[in-house]
Amino acid sequence: MTTNADERRVLDAVPTGLFIGGRWRQAENGATAKVEDPATGEVLTEVADASPADGMDALAAAHAAQPTIAAMPPRERSEILRRAYDLLHERIDDLALLMTLEMGKPFAEAKGEVVYASEFLRWFSEEAVRIDGGYQVAPNGQTRFLTIRQPVGVCVFVTPWNFPLAMGTRKIAPAVAAGCASVIKPAPQTPLTMLAFAQVLADAGLPDGALNVINATDAGAVMEPILRDGRARKMSFTGSTPVGKLLLSQASDKVMRSSLELGGNASFIVLDDADVDSAVEGAMIAKMRNMGEACTAANRFYVQRGVAEEFTAKLAERMGALTVGRGTEEGVNVGPLIDAKGLDKVADLVADAVAAGASVAIGGKAQDGPGYFYPPTVLTDVPVNSRLNHEEIFGPVAPITVVDSADDALAAANATEFGLVNYVYTRDLNRALHIAENLESGMIGLNTGLVSNPAAPFGGVKESGLGREGGDVGIDEFLETKYVAIGYSG
Repeated sequence: MTTNADERRVLDAVPTGLFIGGRWRQAENGATAKVEDPATGEVLTEVADASPADGMDALAAAHAAQPTIAAMPPRERSEILRRAYDLLHERIDDLALLMTLEMGKPFAEAKGEVVYASEFLRWFSEEAVRIDGGYQVAPNGQTRFLTIRQPVGVCVFVTPWNFPLAMGTRKIAPAVAAGCASVIKPAPQTPLTMLAFAQVLADAGLPDGALNVINATDAGAVMEPILRDGRARKMSFTGSTPVGKLLLSQASDKVMRSSLELGGNASFIVLDDADVDSAVEGAMIAKMRNMGEACTAANRFYVQRGVAEEFTAKLAERMGALTVGRGTEEGVNVGPLIDAKGLDKVADLVADAVAAGASVAIGGKAQDGPGYFYPPTVLTDVPVNSRLNHEEIFGPVAPITVVDSADDALAAANATEFGLVNYVYTRDLNRALHIAENLESGMIGLNTGLVSNPAAPFGGVKESGLGREGGDVGIDEFLETKYVAIGYSG
């Protein structure tokens, strides 16, 4: 359990300015924005609030730094990332506490995110020295082909509040490995973690201007000029589908390379031959990681009739045993939702489902008092056409719909415009392969509730995004391929 002194010390140590060109500064108009503790509703601190002019300064700094980081030997870029990896582990307790204070997740889970985030640094430190090219003879023998992979150029990143460190390292690490300078705008709800990470990279030796951090409450006014300017050549966004579409349209003005990790509406399928206890364990991970505030969170539970009663009872028992509270307190499993808007959305979705005929097995009502808390909730008999089955919940609610067959579950899972991830529990190999091949999603958790891994490609299809982050293809998003034709007369 942390003390008020611990919290104050960690907050006081975080730079609260804009990080531009390797130095900390205030916004050009002196504007600041409040950062709130979602567990209490109280203000933690204030940070600089960037103007459009500040955004253009950050872009100019990245553009000026681009030749330096591009020319840096791959081993040097690799070592910077590796030193940053080590520093994250040295500072893990303070970073985790900072994340808990501004985002709400329990301290133990915040430490898990620091470890997860650090793995992107380690993975891409190893990829930095493996950027390759090619040489071949033309089919007619008259020409030689030389292919070179080079940095795409200045990158612009926009990250969400739910994983304030990992969503940053997942973008920044491959950019540094490839030799790209960047500008990143963290979510206004959780800027502190990214500001602390900027200091980590500076301490690790990243050149001035290679990373610039701008906090902005008016994101549209600040980001649009950057995207339309032309000096940035790559945009990567993690967040909602509507915002992603808007950014993509703005990036198209200069034909920027773009990667988007957008909304999810993950199904969790439990077939009648599944190991029910294993399925419940996987459901707890897929549903309750980050209080359900994750794009990969299980959103729709389709359970085959033969195991529906057992699965529902066991899941409700596990959900009901979780402890809700401020993430700094010992024994807490579930922290607050991010803000009042997020809490209201979850409450409205549950109320809509109950009004349509769903039954509450556990939870189902926001608790009184300060903070944005919603209890772990299991609903049964959820109508297929309820909003819960069509909108991303982003909260600790598991809506269960009973299906009669694997084909019914497959059809229901695919009946969405989203396609990020789906989960399937079955012990039948043929069923597993059939469903995995026919689910319309970029990722599938087969008999597991966790798919995210820095060594694996992360991303979706349909309106869940473009491109992949992580894995051996993650660095490709930050590299251009140049072809050189060499005349040969020997």
